[in-house]
Amino acid sequence: MGAMTSQHELRDVLLTLLPVQGGWAEEDYLWVSEKTNRPLEFTDGYIEVLPMPTSKHQASLRVLFLAFFGYLQPRGGNVLFAPLRLRLRPGKFREPDLLALLDADDPRYRDRYWLGADLVAEVVSADNPERDLIEKRREYAEAGIPEYWIANPLHETIAVLRLQEGVYVEHGVFARGDLATSALLPGFGVEVDAVFDAK
Repeated sequence: MGAMTSQHELRDVLLTLLPVQGGWAEEDYLWVSEKTNRPLEFTDGYIEVLPMPTSKHQASLRVLFLAFFGYLQPRGGNVLFAPLRLRLRPGKFREPDLLALLDADDPRYRDRYWLGADLVAEVVSADNPERDLIEKRREYAEAGIPEYWIANPLHETIAVLRLQEGVYVEHGVFARGDLATSALLPGFGVEVDAVFDAK
């Protein structure tokens, strides 16, 4: 290929070099996800390209992150936000909006990706709400994550789910005017209004 190769031609060549859907290995996924600015998730050989977050999504996430950070950091915990990969099991990676560990020295904390979490949170994306409300609820429970927060801007609610005998049960579904609380973190709470009014 000469210097005059078009973007279209380059894209076509690159596509022939990449694995087909269903044929991706974990290392392929990790390599590609490190080379792009798009959020990508991985399930058993398949890549899922996630939508870019909106400003509103990120503003809601910021409120949640700062609240969790303010609680966990002084208590020796750690909380980070997307994009950061979480390996739920061999062949399964998600990029939760927020991941937390109660102990910053937890061995599940890794630089490239985490091997687990004590708490995850998602801000529901309008493109596919079932991803956060149903699919990830099942997957995070199967991975043994003790608490899952779902901030749903479509209904302006925050569902806090706690793991019980391998499935999530509702700790509470909090609406405007409520303080969303945690089953896992004593005394922790965040105002629902602050999450959905954030700009």
